[in-house]
Amino acid sequence: MLKAVLLQLGATILAVALSAALFGVRGAISAAGGGLACVLPSWMFAVRLAAISRKAGTASVAAFVVGELVKVASIVGLLVLVWALYPQLHWGAMLIGLILALKANLFAFLVKT
Repeated sequence: MLKAVLLQLGATILAVALSAALFGVRGAISAAGGGLACVLPSWMFAVRLAAISRKAGTASVAAFVVGELVKVASIVGLLVLVWALYPQLHWGAMLIGLILALKANLFAFLVKT
């Protein structure tokens, strides 16, 4: 699970670099906000799931579903917070950061542990 979060972080760094080249500093900050809005809840979800698995031996389906629901709600809340706290938000760059971070999980199976 941590591998997927690290891939999301790498994708966010890539999105920041891409957005900085295309849109400047404003785009880089916006892409970082969008990417980190996805990375932080995913990291918290992975840590929580690992702790539950260590304690109980395996994570239950209910813990996974509740954790995923909290993660999605956290992502939405953090995106609203980025929008509220950064008035110069570049929407395109933020979406680049968010989408690259969300889709990084699709490549997690390609990385050998």
